[in-house]
Amino acid sequence: MNLLKTLATVSSMTLLSRILGFVRDFVIARTFGAGMLTDAFFVAFKLPNLLRRLFAEGAFSQAFVPVLGEYRNRRGSDETRQLVDRVSSLLFLVVLAVTLLGMAAAPVLVYLSAPGFSDDPEKFTLTVNLTRVTFPYILFMSLVALAGGVLNTWSRFAVPAFTPVLLNVSFILMALFAAPHFDPPIIALGWAVFLGGALQLVFQIPSLKRIGMLPRFSINLQDPGVRRIFRLMAPAVLGVSVAQVSLLLNTVFASFLSTGSVSWLYYADRLMEFPAGMLGAALGTVLLPSLAKCHAAERHDEYARLLDWGLRLTFLLAAPAALALGILAVPLITTLFHHGAFSSVDVFRTREALVAYSVGLLGLILVKVLAPGFYARQNIRTPVRIALLTLFVTQLLNLALIGWLEHAGLALSIGLAASLNAVLLYRGLRQRGIYTPQPGWLVFYLRLGFAMLSMGAVLWFLVGDPAEWLRWHLSERLIRLSVIVLFGASVYFATLWIAGFRLRDFKRSAAE
Repeated sequence: MNLLKTLATVSSMTLLSRILGFVRDFVIARTFGAGMLTDAFFVAFKLPNLLRRLFAEGAFSQAFVPVLGEYRNRRGSDETRQLVDRVSSLLFLVVLAVTLLGMAAAPVLVYLSAPGFSDDPEKFTLTVNLTRVTFPYILFMSLVALAGGVLNTWSRFAVPAFTPVLLNVSFILMALFAAPHFDPPIIALGWAVFLGGALQLVFQIPSLKRIGMLPRFSINLQDPGVRRIFRLMAPAVLGVSVAQVSLLLNTVFASFLSTGSVSWLYYADRLMEFPAGMLGAALGTVLLPSLAKCHAAERHDEYARLLDWGLRLTFLLAAPAALALGILAVPLITTLFHHGAFSSVDVFRTREALVAYSVGLLGLILVKVLAPGFYARQNIRTPVRIALLTLFVTQLLNLALIGWLEHAGLALSIGLAASLNAVLLYRGLRQRGIYTPQPGWLVFYLRLGFAMLSMGAVLWFLVGDPAEWLRWHLSERLIRLSVIVLFGASVYFATLWIAGFRLRDFKRSAAE
């Protein structure tokens, strides 16, 4: 199996999801703008979304996939099937308890995550109600993550990559057609979260049946594989999801700032998540099973080469994405969100956050590639220690920057701390002899820098006066933005080709 082709498949599915995600945000921004209603919803959705990453896509996946890969490679199908049954059953019971507890404790959770809301009883009550509607999402998505881990281990990457599309479809349909029937209308978005989670779970069931891995209820707390997974998962909660914890803490800070700050950060984060999801999440998803197989087979040289491949692709694609995101901030925000209730003030306040996020985008994506280098070896302690340090540094930066840059300072603190996280992970891999850079990195950097300078100059010239983008109609913005993006990408890849980069240089087979 060609890893580059697999990465293209996963990224294309992620692209579809992100495009629909922007349609969803366009609909939400046009309908609700950036104010009290959206602040309440984004805080309510952030809580179960954070737990989804902690329990599901974050800690659980990083602990589950390496052990599952080991069972599949070294043990028979019966033991592997038994492991899936027992892990899924225990996961269901644990997360069900968390879900019920979260719904019951919604007022406390809202007060802790957005204490500034307590000064406005209407806003606080609405956030509590939305939190109770959205909280079952964590239950659905934990089971979705388990199914995705199984399918990825069997090299069925397309189905898990497609499932997030269903959440965005749910948002769009509920916002367009169901919102007028709710009081207040924003409640429809809460039910969109609930429905989207359920649809994603149902969608993966047929694929699990086809590979004979649809879980059956079976509890055995003494099973060594189950105990190992949950023992690895416990410390990985912070290790994998430090960025999400930072975002939640940022909401605490933002709740004390001017109304709209939570929403400005949300819309900027959505744009930042576009390349982060397409590149970082996709690379991490593709790399982890192959790294786990190499570790199980003790192929250490191949392990290092896989990491090197992932790092080069990250620099090749994430570095120009970060530069483009900063330069194209106003064109992107006006095209996607400057409609209806989303004002020109919202555009420029969101731009401040987006430019700040773009500074640390490369670091955020590198973490998603470097961390699997430890997790595939079932080494949890090292990235956890680094994550805790990073979390502490993030809060110090928040305190230092919020008075100067307001909400943009909160965004900048996440990016700077993520870059520190990436540097420390890289140093840890080098010091332990896990990763040794392959030859040619200096030439690689020089060629990449030349291509980025060429692209950046072209984008800066073509964007022009940001104020002009506020006056143009949507169709003109779309046409101009499409032309700029296409021309900028063409200049970048043409320069890379002239500098000597070839697609065949990045082809790599998956570990068997």
